[in-house]
Amino acid sequence: MQSPLQDDPSPVLYVAEASPSLAVQLPTTEKRVWQRIRYKKILLFLLSLFLFILAINLMKTGARSMVPLIRDTFRVTNPLNSLGFGWLFAYVIMSGSPVAASALAFFDAGALSQLSTFTMITGSRLGASFIVLFLGFLYVLRGRNRSTSLSMGLLSLTVTGSTYFVGMFIGLALLYSDAFGNIHPSTGATLESVVDLMYGPIITFLLTHLPRWALFPIGLGIILLSFNLFDRCLPEMSLKESQVGQVSRLIYKPWVMFLLGAGITMISMSVSLSLSILLPLSARGYVRRENVIPYIMGANITTFIDTLLAAVLLGNPQAFTIVLAEMVSIAVVSIILLMTIYGWYARSMLRFVGWVTETNLHLAIFMITIFLIPLVLLLV
Repeated sequence: MQSPLQDDPSPVLYVAEASPSLAVQLPTTEKRVWQRIRYKKILLFLLSLFLFILAINLMKTGARSMVPLIRDTFRVTNPLNSLGFGWLFAYVIMSGSPVAASALAFFDAGALSQLSTFTMITGSRLGASFIVLFLGFLYVLRGRNRSTSLSMGLLSLTVTGSTYFVGMFIGLALLYSDAFGNIHPSTGATLESVVDLMYGPIITFLLTHLPRWALFPIGLGIILLSFNLFDRCLPEMSLKESQVGQVSRLIYKPWVMFLLGAGITMISMSVSLSLSILLPLSARGYVRRENVIPYIMGANITTFIDTLLAAVLLGNPQAFTIVLAEMVSIAVVSIILLMTIYGWYARSMLRFVGWVTETNLHLAIFMITIFLIPLVLLLV
């Protein structure tokens, strides 16, 4: 006997009639999901990626003509010179990632040795930390408390300087022992042919109208533009004051802040951007300075993600090894500090920052020192 409901569409009609909104609820929800997609941000991301790859290829092509400039004019001939050069270079352009990419391009062109490239990248990170201190000065000019506003930038410089100083010796030892010599990805013939097909005509066109060396500064300008566009396509990641109370228990745990700093920086690919998220909250006293230290330590590791991508695009296995050694060395130092003497380390950093902000004289001494050190290293 056939069921009275079988082949009878009335139940479906009955449900629709009983709940008229159900028939339109699903399409409305789907429409809202599509409305949430920011097509402009997606296009900006694709454009920034296109420009990033173009910039790396332009810098790679132009760097070969700049070997005499690096070796003879700037006299970057040893790891100490390159450390100071990368440090000052980051000061000039107010960014570390383009300087790190430049170091890889110079290495690929033969202008820098493996160890000098490593220290130039290290210098770029030290110089990039100055950006957060500069943002702190802007807060001081707006009437904020000097000690509170400058603490974030000073902590960024001191934590980065102390961990990178120790990590530099670990990284140099890793490179000297060739511990990561067999660890490198292969770009593959397909990817190389696609890159040549897309960017080859652009590079050829520029070479017919400009000297080869000009492609490097053009590429440097394009890579700065690509990072700017990438920042604009990111979602708003500022922490609201109302959200601080919800995560107040978590921010007191060093490992949580360490992972948070690593995660946000991995997404934004910028230490200055990820730290600037906490700068307003620190200036208002919502985030304590000691909670920021592990955040900075985590951010200093994943900030090399874009440099790692640049090494892959260069197609130079040794360039990838250099960046990998940077990440591993900083990770080792940071994890050891968190597992052993973190309390003493954090107190030492805070005492030093307190000393710097205590008087104008101390602050002036600090500022002069962070400009003299890279200049002296460059002239050694």
